[in-house]
Amino acid sequence: MMLKVDKLSKSFDSQLILDSVSFEIGKGDTAAILGPSGSGKTTFLNIAGMLDIADSGRVCFNNQDVSRLTEKERSEFRNKHVGFIFQMHYLLPQCTVLENVLIPTLTYNSKPEKLLALQRAEYTLEKMGLIQHKQKLPGQLSGGECQRTAFVRALINQPELILADEPTGSLDEVSADILANELIHLNKEFNTTLIVVTHSLQLAGKMNKTWTIHNHQLTLRK
Repeated sequence: MMLKVDKLSKSFDSQLILDSVSFEIGKGDTAAILGPSGSGKTTFLNIAGMLDIADSGRVCFNNQDVSRLTEKERSEFRNKHVGFIFQMHYLLPQCTVLENVLIPTLTYNSKPEKLLALQRAEYTLEKMGLIQHKQKLPGQLSGGECQRTAFVRALINQPELILADEPTGSLDEVSADILANELIHLNKEFNTTLIVVTHSLQLAGKMNKTWTIHNHQLTLRK
């Protein structure tokens, strides 16, 4: 399994959020996680992506127990292996589309690395129908275009895993469907594993598997 979560538990202020949750997903696979607001979907995603740590349990990435990494090691691992998409795009308003996409590559030191990153950025922007907007500021784009830009940014370091938290939640129905289809298309092209937290049954239906969080438990829907 590319990602395996084993008996994960998490509480906040003595309130149980996740109770011995287990989950696994293979390379290039897709999964949706459904559940009511406050059920722990985002908490689970943050722990799986090493933005947070569990009270107990393990997170294994390609058989490596990443839950044992130090904070610095987790940060380096995230930047290399995981891409995040949130409900709000969080683009920097003073930077162009292309500059926003390249932000995760600012740690690159060599000219060849930077050139390859630029080529990847322009290639993926073209795939997402955004290449003509690369010198525009986020304020000049639609909500759907901003969210697609955020998706390109999440892909720029060629992560093995994309974690998307309500990626279509702020979009209208048409824009949401376009983004969902593009997520699936790029998942297939790059063989990137995709986990989506969503309230949208339409988006969840495009994933290979659907899981549900209820009463602190995560179960696979049949």
